[in-house]
Amino acid sequence: MTDISARPTDENAENRTDPKSDRVVALPRKRRRRYGGALLGGSALLLFVGGVGAGAWRHYQAEVDVMATAQQSRAFVPDVRVAAVRASDSKITVTLPATTTAFEAANIFARTSGYIEKRYVDIGDQVKAGALLANITAPELDHQITQAKATLAQNQATLQQTQASRDLAQVTNARDSNLVKQGWLTLQQGDNDRLTLQAQQAAVAVAQSNIAAQEAQVRVLGQEKAYQRVVAPFDGVITQRAIDNGSLVTSGSTFMFTLMHPNVIRTQVFVPQDEAFGLGPGVDAVVRVPEIPDRTFPGKVTRIASALQPGSRTLLTEIDVPNPDGALSPGIYCSVELFIPRKTPAMIVPAGAVVFDQNGLHVAVVQDGTVHLQKITIARDFGKEVEVHDGVKPDDQVILNPMVGLAEGSKVSVRKAQPG
Repeated sequence: MTDISARPTDENAENRTDPKSDRVVALPRKRRRRYGGALLGGSALLLFVGGVGAGAWRHYQAEVDVMATAQQSRAFVPDVRVAAVRASDSKITVTLPATTTAFEAANIFARTSGYIEKRYVDIGDQVKAGALLANITAPELDHQITQAKATLAQNQATLQQTQASRDLAQVTNARDSNLVKQGWLTLQQGDNDRLTLQAQQAAVAVAQSNIAAQEAQVRVLGQEKAYQRVVAPFDGVITQRAIDNGSLVTSGSTFMFTLMHPNVIRTQVFVPQDEAFGLGPGVDAVVRVPEIPDRTFPGKVTRIASALQPGSRTLLTEIDVPNPDGALSPGIYCSVELFIPRKTPAMIVPAGAVVFDQNGLHVAVVQDGTVHLQKITIARDFGKEVEVHDGVKPDDQVILNPMVGLAEGSKVSVRKAQPG
């Protein structure tokens, strides 16, 4: 009977039958090689090596690209647009605010005391020189004139008496002086006659002076009498009135009328210091009024102050503007455009060519394809253009809207030249 109790317990053992005993015996099983793990490790190694190689290749390729880009950048010549610098005009055009005034203006005061008997004009009336504006009545002035004339007559009579006494003293002195020489009269009598003549001559001089003083007083009173008629000193228009019929006026203190001459308008303007040089009489000007946009009023500079205002550094300038039709009125706001001959040369540069950075204000000037950075000083800004005093000269080619980082000595290619 076959013994089947002995079974292999090792999973690695192999069951076989013994030919001698017909028994089943357990033999050790042979170990199998695990080829799957080795394949996995090799694949990972290959992937790692491949990744490192690819990364190294990409790094090398990037470095090559950077070097090529740097070389290309060093060899790159940008294409730029330029504009020519031009000399400024021979005249400076300046527009400034101004105020109009009358060519002539007078405040008329009473020159005699009394009451307004009749007023003949009112505000807005056009009057001619010598036209009667008002009458002042002053009855006491007539009495003063009568008294002064009577005193003058007394002084004239006194002069006649004094002249007669002087003539008598002169005759007496001439007769007695011969008698004194002959010894018929004493020296004392001769001295009395001589001194009496001198006294009478002095009295005549005093009487003449009194007459002259009284005549002057009569003329003063007569002038005050003439001032009772208030007349216009020149052609013009009444712009103010402060009296009416029956008003009491006092000589030298009562304001009556304001008279202005509007046929010529005097415009006052304050010109800044940087534009005042070259300004003088005869410079052309144009006056514009905002309320009259379709009309200009030409004129000329007629007067300038000899000194600038200390506070504002401006020069007071007056411009006479003909105003025959009365379109302009005194006291209105206007603008004055002055055409001032230029004394200091200046250059005009496009505003787009100006660069402001850590190096200050400058422009990029192109000379034979090479960039030169020139520092400038801006005198005036016109918006699209600026006026500079130094750094450039006429016909210099400046780069418009220069690129960031444009350095001194850079090479550029001029694409198109435009007038300034």
